[in-house]
Amino acid sequence: VQLQASGGGLVQAGGSLRLSCVASGSTLSSYAMGWYRQAPGKTRGLVARISSTGVTSIAASVKGRFTISRDNAKNSVDLQMNSLKPEDTAVYYCTHYGTGVWGQGTQVTVSS
Repeated sequence: VQLQASGGGLVQAGGSLRLSCVASGSTLSSYAMGWYRQAPGKTRGLVARISSTGVTSIAASVKGRFTISRDNAKNSVDLQMNSLKPEDTAVYYCTHYGTGVWGQGTQVTVSS
């Protein structure tokens, strides 16, 4: 499995971004997927997770602002990020729980 993350960028506080993670080499539908983030000097932490059946788990720090969804037909998992804050600035990574594969990361920068 290979994961390709995209959609990051520079946005002002209060803005929105949508990250996408597309898999190649295998189908995603049988496994949970997750989005993590890592800010400079901090450890990588879970942002959101979605099971193979669509059950989601969202970190408290982004609950109500971020949503995770998956499209098994497109072999993709998206992270919709609304009401972004400067503290959301980080490199965002997607991962496939079945294989432990990580995407390359996409930078999200939120300016105040």
